[in-house]
Amino acid sequence: MESLARLTPLYPDRALIVAVTGAAGQIAYSLLPLLASGTVFGPQQRIKLQLLDVPAAESVLKGVCCELEDGAYPLLDHPVLYTSVADEAFAGADIVVLLGSFPRKPGMERKDLLAKNGTIFRDQGQALNRVAKADAHVIVVGNPANTNAWTLSQFCTKIPKEHITALARLDHNRLKSLVARKLDSAVSDVHNVIIWGNHSATQYPDVTYAYTPQIVQGKMRAALGGDSQLASEVIPLIQKRGAEVLALRKLSSAMSAAKAIGDHLRDWMFGTQTENEIVSMIVPSDGSYGIDKGLMFAFPVQCHRGGKYRIVSDLRIDDFSRKYIETTLAELRSEREEAMRLVSKMC
Repeated sequence: MESLARLTPLYPDRALIVAVTGAAGQIAYSLLPLLASGTVFGPQQRIKLQLLDVPAAESVLKGVCCELEDGAYPLLDHPVLYTSVADEAFAGADIVVLLGSFPRKPGMERKDLLAKNGTIFRDQGQALNRVAKADAHVIVVGNPANTNAWTLSQFCTKIPKEHITALARLDHNRLKSLVARKLDSAVSDVHNVIIWGNHSATQYPDVTYAYTPQIVQGKMRAALGGDSQLASEVIPLIQKRGAEVLALRKLSSAMSAAKAIGDHLRDWMFGTQTENEIVSMIVPSDGSYGIDKGLMFAFPVQCHRGGKYRIVSDLRIDDFSRKYIETTLAELRSEREEAMRLVSKMC
């Protein structure tokens, strides 16, 4: 059970203002109760929600607000704001959760997807510049998350670059759970799995530094069957897990994504639970591991209370890991180059 002392309120004297885009969607439907109930920001922190979606979703969004009212959440301030105007949703926000993005449709090339989302995240970045707090903390969830976050950062100059992140925690949680199942261990006993790179099928799920009470750090790859087993089974399973869920549900991951967003925000705002605990976040590179400075890349990080983190930059990367990191890096460089062309046209 997580220590309640760790979750002492960020703002004891006022509500934490949380803006959520794509708020009529399925991820939001699972996320909003976590925010309103104290699961994410602790059992004493009041919450004010400011919800954004497109005009066509207004009726659904109003219904979501009705359910938030009917949930009778003691920590939730009313009325809940819902709107299709970004400036209204982002006004004074402490936390901004960007769920909304343009989905890839049949026959759409990746460059078309980047163009559609480039416009969305340009406009949202400009809105944040106008009305958000200068110390707001932003998490991008809508895909392609890394490049959407990078685009946002080009237009959102008011907020420090290190305050703009994207979600790798879903893949991190998937890997942690898979290791636990394979070892017949409790998930809470699995520590320091890592996701590197892009939130895509090129990501690198890394267990090199993972450990449990029974398996010491440095022995996990062998415990899972060695590098050949990792390459043929474990790594592809995590890389393709989202597609598997989509094929089974006919909908993308929502419940697990909402849980991961909550985990990301809680660790980011309150600090990782132990001094040496590693989690995965997509953050702007500081040049560690030869990753281009400023590129939005999933790294191993350690978080500290108040929305601070540091990239764990001293891990040894062997040849097995390096080839996976180089593959996902190449994909992200390509995406960024395309996004840069689009940004230059939008400026």
